[in-house]
Amino acid sequence: MSLSIYSTFSREQKPFEPIEAGRVRMYVCGVTVYDYCHIGHGRTFVAFDVIRRWLEASGYEVVFVRNITDVDDKIIRRAAERGITTDELTDEFARAMQEDMLALGCLAPTHEPRATEYIPAMLDLVGKLEEKGFAYKAEDGDVDYAVRSFRPYGHLSGKSIDDLRSGERVAVAAGKRDPLDFVLWKRAKPGEPQWDSKWGKGRPGWHIECSAMSMQLLGETIDIHGGGPDLVFPHHENEIAQSEAATGKTFANYWMHSGPLRVRRADGVEEKMSKSLGNFWTIRDALKDTEAAYGEGNGAEVLRFFLLRSHYRSPISFSSGLIEEAHKALKRLYTALEGRTGDGEALDWTEPFAARFKAAMDDDFNTALAVSVLFELAGEINRTGSSALVRQLLGLGRILNILGREPAAFLRGAVKADDEERIASLVAERTAAKKARDFAKADKIRADLLAEGIELLDGPQGTTWRRL
Repeated sequence: MSLSIYSTFSREQKPFEPIEAGRVRMYVCGVTVYDYCHIGHGRTFVAFDVIRRWLEASGYEVVFVRNITDVDDKIIRRAAERGITTDELTDEFARAMQEDMLALGCLAPTHEPRATEYIPAMLDLVGKLEEKGFAYKAEDGDVDYAVRSFRPYGHLSGKSIDDLRSGERVAVAAGKRDPLDFVLWKRAKPGEPQWDSKWGKGRPGWHIECSAMSMQLLGETIDIHGGGPDLVFPHHENEIAQSEAATGKTFANYWMHSGPLRVRRADGVEEKMSKSLGNFWTIRDALKDTEAAYGEGNGAEVLRFFLLRSHYRSPISFSSGLIEEAHKALKRLYTALEGRTGDGEALDWTEPFAARFKAAMDDDFNTALAVSVLFELAGEINRTGSSALVRQLLGLGRILNILGREPAAFLRGAVKADDEERIASLVAERTAAKKARDFAKADKIRADLLAEGIELLDGPQGTTWRRL
């Protein structure tokens, strides 16, 4: 089975055919850096990290671009509130975003362009649109895109042009010829970042950024354009309109969008994540909580594993209880690896488990099915102890960027150093009691530790322990 991908644009899954053999040009919309990333961002970026990793595992060279929006109304307001420059604000939160992505196990992008570095490319693109009659200078001094001049507008989102409304970030200005039109170049206001242009001083609109950066770094037509579900309209719809109007070419061959993330309350009701509802989780909040619960280094992997257990297009619910379920599931995989080593050979995709994993990933990156193969592998390892199967489990886990920790360290979990010393002392005391044939004392030590959630494991090399 060859790789097939579902495209939001065509609303069908079709075989993947790259523009250039052996090479994939992939653009994923990044974040506006005015605050910390939330867990919804984490869901999207882990999904596309796995997609990229599978493409690379399949033999493709992937040129992966994830942009940074560093000029925006929210950035300007937040910088003013804090009494710092927009550059200081965006530098701070761009670093925080990069730290969060690293913590979640995401590869760094091939290119990470900032919008403010590509102003000339944006101005050139706006100029082409004006020359071709798709853009105009409005009465208020902005340069707007004439939506009704692009007849395919609305295809990506599946909406009739008469049903559409202007983008969330764009207030309907009096100077627009049509409420649907969106801004390409915003007239400068006092105290805001601004650049010179033939239309006067101003700054770019949100949508023009990604079109210009994608074209500059990847070409006028790319293989894959992706992002979160909230970007389908208006952002990606507008990207298509301005890009294809300017070049006359298809902008992206495959449009990919992750599914929505909702927060599950204690009563089971699912809500949209919102600060006003008090259910807002930043990636940092989630990492802090999982690290405290499951151990330093473990919590980040638990969170990543939770995010990739679902198919990237499926809706996903988030709660501490669901994270706990993910932790228990991941422990099952690590338990199968504990005390075992692989046979050292590379993955062989003709092996039954590896072949089924590959079939799942080739079916629109179905990580949910791929992870189920890992559990079947773990079960077979527990039954047979096969080093060849251990090698497969480790190799397949590596593709998803999980199962990279020492099993014993993961299974011990969130245990403080002084607790480790105490447990080690009790294990030694129990060993001495067994040698003295004081089995009552030995059994009591085991039972007391088990009551704390610490399980003792007796083996040929002595006694080890793990956190339940």
